[in-house]
Amino acid sequence: MARTQAADYEERKEAILDHAARLFATQGFLGTSIMDIARACGASKSLLYHYFPSKEDVLYGVMNSHIDVLLHDIEQVAQSRQEPADALHSLLELFMRDYAGAASRQKVLLNEMRNLPEDKRTEIVGKQRQIVAAVQALLAAAMPATTDDPVRMRARTMLLFGMINWTSNWFRPGGPLSSSDIADMAFELALGGQGTRPPRGA
Repeated sequence: MARTQAADYEERKEAILDHAARLFATQGFLGTSIMDIARACGASKSLLYHYFPSKEDVLYGVMNSHIDVLLHDIEQVAQSRQEPADALHSLLELFMRDYAGAASRQKVLLNEMRNLPEDKRTEIVGKQRQIVAAVQALLAAAMPATTDDPVRMRARTMLLFGMINWTSNWFRPGGPLSSSDIADMAFELALGGQGTRPPRGA
Protein backbone atom coordinates (compact mmCIF):
# COMPACT_ATOMS: atom_id res chain seq x y z
CA MET A 1 0.00 0.00 0.00
CA ALA A 2 1.32 3.45 -0.89
CA ARG A 3 2.31 5.62 2.03
CA THR A 4 -0.12 8.50 2.50
CA GLN A 5 1.01 12.06 3.18
CA ALA A 6 0.22 13.75 6.47
CA ALA A 7 -2.37 16.49 6.30
CA ASP A 8 0.29 19.04 7.21
CA TYR A 9 2.89 17.66 4.78
CA GLU A 10 3.32 20.91 2.82
CA GLU A 11 3.40 23.00 5.98
CA ARG A 12 6.15 20.83 7.45
CA LYS A 13 8.07 20.88 4.19
CA GLU A 14 7.94 24.67 4.12
CA ALA A 15 9.14 24.83 7.72
CA ILE A 16 12.14 22.68 6.81
CA LEU A 17 12.95 25.03 3.95
CA ASP A 18 12.71 28.05 6.27
CA HIS A 19 15.15 26.54 8.77
CA ALA A 20 17.48 25.35 6.03
CA ALA A 21 17.49 28.76 4.33
CA ARG A 22 18.57 30.46 7.54
CA LEU A 23 21.35 27.94 8.07
CA PHE A 24 22.57 28.08 4.47
CA ALA A 25 22.53 31.89 4.61
CA THR A 26 24.59 32.07 7.79
CA GLN A 27 26.83 28.97 7.60
CA GLY A 28 26.90 28.32 3.86
CA PHE A 29 25.63 25.20 2.12
CA LEU A 30 28.89 23.33 2.58
CA GLY A 31 29.07 24.32 6.24
CA THR A 32 25.60 22.98 6.97
CA SER A 33 24.80 19.30 7.46
CA ILE A 34 21.50 17.45 7.25
CA MET A 35 21.87 16.93 10.99
CA ASP A 36 22.13 20.70 11.48
CA ILE A 37 18.87 21.16 9.60
CA ALA A 38 17.18 18.33 11.47
CA ARG A 39 18.30 19.79 14.80
CA ALA A 40 17.00 23.26 13.85
CA CYS A 41 13.65 21.68 12.91
CA GLY A 42 13.49 19.59 16.07
CA ALA A 43 13.27 16.51 13.85
CA SER A 44 15.26 13.40 13.01
CA LYS A 45 17.44 12.92 9.93
CA SER A 46 15.14 10.14 8.79
CA LEU A 47 12.14 12.48 8.92
CA LEU A 48 13.98 15.04 6.78
CA TYR A 49 14.73 12.36 4.22
CA HIS A 50 10.99 11.68 4.05
CA TYR A 51 10.61 15.20 2.63
CA PHE A 52 13.90 15.65 0.77
CA PRO A 53 16.09 12.83 -0.62
CA SER A 54 19.30 14.84 -0.19
CA LYS A 55 20.76 18.10 1.08
CA GLU A 56 21.01 19.26 -2.55
CA ASP A 57 17.25 18.75 -2.87
CA VAL A 58 16.75 20.98 0.17
CA LEU A 59 18.92 23.64 -1.47
CA TYR A 60 16.92 23.37 -4.68
CA GLY A 61 13.69 23.66 -2.69
CA VAL A 62 14.89 26.85 -1.00
CA MET A 63 15.88 28.46 -4.29
CA ASN A 64 13.01 27.24 -6.43
CA SER A 65 10.29 28.23 -3.98
CA HIS A 66 11.76 31.74 -3.74
CA ILE A 67 12.22 32.28 -7.44
CA ASP A 68 8.70 31.02 -8.13
CA VAL A 69 7.37 33.78 -5.86
CA LEU A 70 9.25 36.35 -7.98
CA LEU A 71 7.85 34.85 -11.17
CA HIS A 72 4.37 35.07 -9.67
CA ASP A 73 5.02 38.76 -8.96
CA ILE A 74 5.73 39.28 -12.66
CA GLU A 75 2.53 37.48 -13.64
CA GLN A 76 0.53 39.53 -11.15
CA VAL A 77 1.86 42.81 -12.54
CA ALA A 78 1.31 41.67 -16.13
CA GLN A 79 -2.34 40.96 -15.35
CA SER A 80 -2.79 44.41 -13.82
CA ARG A 81 -2.37 46.05 -17.27
CA GLN A 82 -0.71 49.17 -15.88
CA GLU A 83 1.30 51.64 -17.90
CA PRO A 84 4.93 50.45 -18.23
CA ALA A 85 6.42 52.85 -15.67
CA ASP A 86 3.71 52.08 -13.13
CA ALA A 87 4.07 48.36 -13.80
CA LEU A 88 7.84 48.57 -13.25
CA HIS A 89 7.33 50.43 -10.00
CA SER A 90 4.74 47.90 -8.81
CA LEU A 91 7.08 45.04 -9.65
CA LEU A 92 9.97 46.61 -7.74
CA GLU A 93 7.67 47.04 -4.74
CA LEU A 94 6.71 43.38 -4.89
CA PHE A 95 10.31 42.26 -5.30
CA MET A 96 11.44 44.35 -2.35
CA ARG A 97 8.58 43.06 -0.21
CA ASP A 98 9.57 39.50 -1.03
CA TYR A 99 13.29 40.12 -0.55
CA ALA A 100 12.59 41.64 2.87
CA GLY A 101 10.27 38.81 3.86
CA ALA A 102 12.63 36.08 2.68
CA ALA A 103 16.09 37.57 3.15
CA SER A 104 17.71 34.21 3.87
CA ARG A 105 16.28 32.62 0.73
CA GLN A 106 17.42 35.59 -1.33
CA LYS A 107 20.96 35.27 0.05
CA VAL A 108 20.99 31.56 -0.74
CA LEU A 109 19.78 32.20 -4.28
CA LEU A 110 22.59 34.67 -4.83
CA ASN A 111 25.40 32.77 -3.12
CA GLU A 112 24.86 29.03 -3.45
CA MET A 113 24.06 28.42 -7.12
CA ARG A 114 27.32 26.56 -7.69
CA ASN A 115 26.27 23.89 -5.20
CA LEU A 116 23.17 22.83 -7.12
CA PRO A 117 23.34 19.75 -9.35
CA GLU A 118 23.77 20.77 -12.97
CA ASP A 119 20.20 19.98 -14.05
CA LYS A 120 18.69 21.92 -11.15
CA ARG A 121 21.12 24.80 -11.70
CA THR A 122 20.09 24.98 -15.36
CA GLU A 123 16.44 25.16 -14.32
CA ILE A 124 16.98 27.94 -11.79
CA VAL A 125 19.19 29.95 -14.17
CA GLY A 126 16.47 29.65 -16.80
CA LYS A 127 13.94 31.12 -14.39
CA GLN A 128 16.35 33.91 -13.49
CA ARG A 129 16.63 34.76 -17.18
CA GLN A 130 12.85 34.95 -17.43
CA ILE A 131 12.83 37.48 -14.60
CA VAL A 132 15.61 39.56 -16.15
CA ALA A 133 13.89 39.55 -19.55
CA ALA A 134 10.58 40.68 -18.04
CA VAL A 135 12.21 43.54 -16.13
CA GLN A 136 14.25 44.58 -19.17
CA ALA A 137 11.09 44.72 -21.30
CA LEU A 138 9.31 46.87 -18.71
CA LEU A 139 12.30 49.15 -18.31
CA ALA A 140 12.59 49.67 -22.08
CA ALA A 141 8.85 50.35 -22.38
CA ALA A 142 9.01 52.82 -19.49
CA MET A 143 11.76 54.79 -21.26
CA PRO A 144 10.49 55.27 -24.83
CA ALA A 145 12.71 58.30 -25.38
CA THR A 146 15.94 56.51 -24.46
CA THR A 147 18.61 56.05 -27.08
CA ASP A 148 19.90 52.89 -25.39
CA ASP A 149 20.60 50.02 -27.74
CA PRO A 150 19.78 46.48 -26.51
CA VAL A 151 23.26 46.04 -25.05
CA ARG A 152 23.01 49.23 -23.00
CA MET A 153 19.44 48.42 -21.95
CA ARG A 154 20.61 45.03 -20.75
CA ALA A 155 23.36 46.75 -18.77
CA ARG A 156 20.81 49.18 -17.31
CA THR A 157 18.66 46.21 -16.30
CA MET A 158 21.53 44.41 -14.61
CA LEU A 159 22.48 47.59 -12.76
CA LEU A 160 18.91 47.74 -11.47
CA PHE A 161 19.16 44.17 -10.21
CA GLY A 162 22.52 45.02 -8.69
CA MET A 163 20.79 47.72 -6.66
CA ILE A 164 17.96 45.58 -5.31
CA ASN A 165 19.31 42.04 -5.15
CA TRP A 166 21.81 42.69 -2.40
CA THR A 167 19.48 44.68 -0.15
CA SER A 168 18.94 41.43 1.77
CA ASN A 169 22.46 41.97 3.17
CA TRP A 170 21.71 45.31 4.79
CA PHE A 171 18.01 46.21 4.71
CA ARG A 172 16.15 45.61 7.97
CA PRO A 173 12.33 45.73 8.07
CA GLY A 174 11.09 48.03 10.80
CA GLY A 175 13.90 50.53 10.26
CA PRO A 176 13.58 54.16 9.18
CA LEU A 177 12.96 53.13 5.56
CA SER A 178 10.36 50.65 4.36
CA SER A 179 10.77 48.18 1.53
CA SER A 180 8.49 50.45 -0.51
CA ASP A 181 10.85 53.38 0.14
CA ILE A 182 13.74 51.32 -1.24
CA ALA A 183 11.63 50.37 -4.27
CA ASP A 184 10.91 54.07 -4.89
CA MET A 185 14.63 54.89 -4.82
CA ALA A 186 15.54 52.03 -7.15
CA PHE A 187 12.78 53.04 -9.54
CA GLU A 188 13.92 56.66 -9.68
CA LEU A 189 17.57 55.74 -10.14
CA ALA A 190 16.77 53.17 -12.83
CA LEU A 191 14.85 55.69 -14.89
CA GLY A 192 17.43 58.40 -14.40
CA GLY A 193 14.90 60.80 -12.86
CA GLN A 194 12.38 60.27 -15.66
CA GLY A 195 10.18 58.20 -13.41
CA THR A 196 10.21 60.21 -10.21
CA ARG A 197 7.02 59.61 -8.25
CA PRO A 198 5.39 61.99 -5.80
CA PRO A 199 6.18 61.38 -2.12
CA ARG A 200 3.99 58.78 -0.44
CA GLY A 201 0.99 60.36 1.18
CA ALA A 202 1.17 63.46 -1.03
